[in-house]
Amino acid sequence: MKDINNKIKAYALKNALTHKGNSNQGAVISALFNEGLKKQDIKKYIKKITKIIQEVNSLSLEEQKKEFEKLENIVSKREIRQGLPELPDVPKSGVIMRFAPSPSGPLHIGHMISMGPNFLYFKKYGGKFYLRIEDTNPNNIYKPAYKMIETDIRWLLKGEKFPIIIQSNRISLYYKYIKKLLFKNAVYVCDCNKDDFKILKKNKRACPCRELTKNQQLIRWGKMLDKKGYKEGEAVLRFKTTLSHKNPAMRDFPLARINETTHPLQKNKYRVWPLMNLSVTVDDIEMKITHIIRGKDHKDNSEKQKMIYKILGKKYPWCSFMGKLHFKESELSTTKIKEGIEQKKYSGWDDPKLMTLSSLKKQGYNPINLWGFIKSRGLNKIDKTISKKDFSEVINKIFKVK
Repeated sequence: MKDINNKIKAYALKNALTHKGNSNQGAVISALFNEGLKKQDIKKYIKKITKIIQEVNSLSLEEQKKEFEKLENIVSKREIRQGLPELPDVPKSGVIMRFAPSPSGPLHIGHMISMGPNFLYFKKYGGKFYLRIEDTNPNNIYKPAYKMIETDIRWLLKGEKFPIIIQSNRISLYYKYIKKLLFKNAVYVCDCNKDDFKILKKNKRACPCRELTKNQQLIRWGKMLDKKGYKEGEAVLRFKTTLSHKNPAMRDFPLARINETTHPLQKNKYRVWPLMNLSVTVDDIEMKITHIIRGKDHKDNSEKQKMIYKILGKKYPWCSFMGKLHFKESELSTTKIKEGIEQKKYSGWDDPKLMTLSSLKKQGYNPINLWGFIKSRGLNKIDKTISKKDFSEVINKIFKVK
């Protein structure tokens, strides 16, 4: 970077003038990245940046204005944004937002990145924030994760009180909504062979089950619930959609299936389990969720959920999608981490090679610094890859609480 001292000072002044005279180090560094500063050069310039920001913050607003006028022509016109943008359509009573992990393992930094903006907006606007554990897939549950998730969240949100909802305790509610959808003729029980159905879907054709009467569908639904009725894999509840939809995933997608795997909490109380798009839709409606921020890998799911909202006569919440943060040397898949622990590759969930929250806690990371990083990312839709070393550098130097 050419003229680095003046670039730092110019962006520090610009940021200070938009924030009551106080320049934020993270925002200034973010702006310098856009000017060509490389992550590997942070160590080289961090002392200089800190010193110049301190000098700028020691000036009065009037002095800052005069100094900025001298350097204004060398800064990019791009706005430096500190923190998250304003949300649209915020009710006077505040927002209602949620974080909804599955108990397949403890939380990791990827969970915090998707959860963080939801919680920060709740703190900004007031309202409600829910921790919702989505455990309606008995095949993908690691029983200790229920407690581990709560422990991780308590570490991040010290002193904060929030409701904890466990979906498997709400199965009767999901059944109630299935009945509503059956009476609206919006769903049907399909007992077609899976391969035959795939061919029909690919060719944009309806299966014979779709055309059965409402009463016939209710009888079939009863057979799904009855242990003497359909067997596992023989029937699935499907949502009726436009069969000509350009995206095959949207054509008559499933909402519930028979799964007789013993559930860690519910044991064998239920044999029909809602799939994610049904349980999420029902809970978002019942909890009156106003805004949703989630990973962009959920775009198709959001479209499916909008369809269910529409059939039920409900307005879908405002929704935004975020890009993922990938780590070069660190595994985030809880399934693969479990395998690694079993194979003695990792000493446990808090192994320092991992990016689980329990590992970050053990390594001495300060949650406040992590929150600074989350806030600075905003609602970034771009996937990024970072090394564990660079992440540590960013968290412990740029966002370190003084």
